[in-house]
Parts: sequence; structure tokens; C-alpha cells
Amino acid sequence: MAPNSPSFLSHLLPKSLLFHQTLILTITFFAYASLHASRKPPSIVKSVLGPEISKNGTTPLQDLANSEMGWPPFNGTQGTHRLGELDLAFLSSYAIGMFFSGHFADTTDLRLFLSSGMLLSGVFTVAFGFGYWLSIHSFLYFVIVQILCGVSQSTGWPSVVAVVGNWFGKSKRGLIMGVWNSHTSIGNIMGSIVASSMLKFGWGWSFFWPGFFVFLIGILVYLFLAVSPAIIGLSLPSESELNPIEVSDHGEAEHLGLLQSKDSNSLEEVKPLEQEVIVSSDAIGFIEAWKLPGVASFAICLFFSKLVAYTFLYWLPFYIRHTAVGGVHLSHETAGLLSTIFDFGGVLGGILAGLLSDKLEARAITSVSFLLLSVPALVLYRVYGSSSMFANNILMFLTGSLVNGPYALITTAVATDLGTQTAIRGNSRALATVTAIIDGTGSVGAAIGPVLVGYISTSGWNTVFAMLIVSIFIAALSLVPAVKSELTERKSRIQLNETAH
Repeated sequence: MAPNSPSFLSHLLPKSLLFHQTLILTITFFAYASLHASRKPPSIVKSVLGPEISKNGTTPLQDLANSEMGWPPFNGTQGTHRLGELDLAFLSSYAIGMFFSGHFADTTDLRLFLSSGMLLSGVFTVAFGFGYWLSIHSFLYFVIVQILCGVSQSTGWPSVVAVVGNWFGKSKRGLIMGVWNSHTSIGNIMGSIVASSMLKFGWGWSFFWPGFFVFLIGILVYLFLAVSPAIIGLSLPSESELNPIEVSDHGEAEHLGLLQSKDSNSLEEVKPLEQEVIVSSDAIGFIEAWKLPGVASFAICLFFSKLVAYTFLYWLPFYIRHTAVGGVHLSHETAGLLSTIFDFGGVLGGILAGLLSDKLEARAITSVSFLLLSVPALVLYRVYGSSSMFANNILMFLTGSLVNGPYALITTAVATDLGTQTAIRGNSRALATVTAIIDGTGSVGAAIGPVLVGYISTSGWNTVFAMLIVSIFIAALSLVPAVKSELTERKSRIQLNETAH
């Protein structure tokens, strides 16, 4: 097991906990924001690479075989299929890589692991753009580049979550990570703006600049990232001898869903879930991590939640481009910029979900509430979103906040809670593995959603929205056991409080 090394310039920085916590949040925020920004170009250039739909939106794709629009091999009758398969190449390799990356992140130097992945991600993102300048029309070339880019990017999420988990305790974790996790939406917004703005110079530039930014931030990660307080001789105020990210054991009970903080008296009445406590300094095994309470339920939920979120991530600009808004078909650049409203909603949704889950001490209940509310939001956006620009913007913002709320909560606070629970007390190197399992499973759903859209969108967008709604209902159902556990917990608290008074 390779030890984590101090950052290259750590000896030049102040030895202040607050300073380094701020620095860590900033570095990891921009690290993952830059990674997400580099994922946006494929969705922005879809309408440029793919076949052009007639302005009245009624021309079937089968009539476009002789179209001179687009970029071979994506502009033929099977153009949307090829674009969906390109998404599948990236997202499936990302999902597979995620499962392995989590274990590697727990057993290697996180700073080197994350920075290396970012540098490679930058190189492969730029390589996709070179297809424009070198006039490459080989579908295989673009698939291989996307596969390599997906594997490289899979190093990012387990690493940044593990680092932030090392530097912050459980108190207000939902709010802190809700704000911090806005990097996903901010990255999408940055990527959309840059890629859309560069289209007029040639779509290759839409890939070059996001790739360059990832490479640059990767260098900064290598120079400044300290993966834990202990590395530089600091410690958290609530740090225990066993685990730097574990709060005091007093009054902590565990249930199927998530950790719930309690006072010492409540533990006399509420018996923790019986489970084996894993005490080890080695990285937790993959199968062991799956068996931890709550991991499977939230992993399944994220599978379907991320399927919905990534369908919007990869196809929303294309949908806006080929759907008349207020009777007007928008340009490629305008459609790309307009899609950022969904991500602005995602910023608010992630923060609200984190804040509410902290206030209610109920991650599962918060997630299910957002999921169920997103169903009418999707229906309204599909039915009324094209009626006017105002309606489109408001409903897109609302949909983005409700769709991204549970997605943001599960990938951050929930994953961190589950990766630092008392079932693995004494194992400080399990967080990245648990995070990778949850987000890796979600990434499988993320891979399936966009490729399905590439095929079923030819039957009409109503079919696509129906698929999204069914996925949301399944995501909500997967958390029923966790919701029951949290409701039982709240009922026990109420009874204890009544008894105390």
C-alpha cells in the first residue's frame, strides 16, 4: 500500500487547518469542475456533427441520407445512433474504470493518482478535437479516444471525495458537500459556454480549450494538493485515533439508510443494526464494500438518477436545437448556451438537497422527495417548455434543480456517510472504494441513458421523456427500505423525547 505524499509545495504554505480546508475545497472544486467541463463538448457539438433536422421539425431522419450537413460518420441516417454509441464508449469505460479506480485510490498516492488522471484526460479531450483539424472521419478513432478519456476521468471522483472526506467531519456534511458538489453544474456551465463560443471557429476548438484547462488544473493538483491533515502534521478537532474522518463514537447509531447522530441516552433505547465491524488499515475489499448497510440501495438509486441526469447532460443542447421554442428554431451556439440554465438549476438543487438532508437528518427521505417532484417537472417541461422562451427557461431551471438534487446528494454526502460508518471503524482507506461503487454503478446508468436516447429519439421525444419518468420512479422505489429506516428512527426519537419530558 503506497503512502500518500505531501504536496510538492506544502512546505511553503501556512500550517493552518482553516487555510488548508479552504485550499482543499477550492482545489478539488476546480479539479472536478474542469473534468466535467471537458465532458460537455460532445453534447454541444452533437447538433454540428449529426444530421440536420428540417426547420419544421417533421422531416424523418431516414430522409436525410443525402444531407451535406454534419460531419461524417455522424451525419447519415444512422447519425444519432453513432452519436449515442460515442456517448456509450466514454461512459461505459468511465463506469468500468470507476470500480477499479476506487480501489486504486485507496491503495495509492491520491495526489499522484488524481493529477495523472487529469493530465491524461486533457490529452485525450484535445485528441478528439484534432479530428477536426486532421479531417478524421473514422468512427473507430473517435470511439478509441472516448474510451481512453473515460478511463482517465474515472480517477477523478473517488479521489476528490476521499480527499474532502479526509478534511471534513460529519457535522454539516450535507450542506458543505451540497455547496462543494456544485462543481458538477459549474463545470457543465463552463464547458457549455466555452464549447458553444468556440463553434464559430470550428468544432475542434470546442474540445481544445476544455482539454487544456483540465491539463492545467492537473498540474496545480500535483503541486498543491495535500490529501489529508496528517500528511502535513495537522488534525481535525473531532479526529479519533482510529479514523481522521470519523466523529466521536458517543451517541452514534447505524441503520440501513445512513448514519444518524444521537445523544448517549437514545442509544439505550434504539439498538444499532447488528453488523460486523471491520478493523483494518488496509483498503476494504470490493465485495465487503457492497455488503455495507445502505451501499446497494443508494447505488441502485444512483443508477437510475444518473441515467436521467446524464441524458440531459449529453442530449439537452441537441433537443433544444431541434425543438422550436416559441415557434423559433435556435442556432447551435444559442442552444448550447441555453442548456446551461438546467445546470444553474442543478447548483440550487444540490445545495438545497444537502441543506434539507442536514436539517432533517434524513438523506433517503430528501432524495425520494426530490425524485418524486421531478416527475411533474419533466411532464411540464415537455408539454409547455416549447411554448415560449420564458416558459422554457423557468421549467428547465426547475427540472435541473429537482433532477440534480438527489444525484448530487447521493454522490457526495451519502457516499461519504456510507464510506465512514462504524461498520468499518478503524479502516480509514475505505471511502474511495465505497464512493467508486456508488458512483460507478450510477455511471453504468449514465452510459445506458444517452445511448438509448440515440435510438429511441427517432420515435419521438415523448418516448424519451417516458423513459426518464420510469427511471425516476424506479430510483425512488429503490430507497424504500432506507426511507422506512429513517422514519422508524424519527419515530423512536419522538417517543424518547416525549418520555424525557
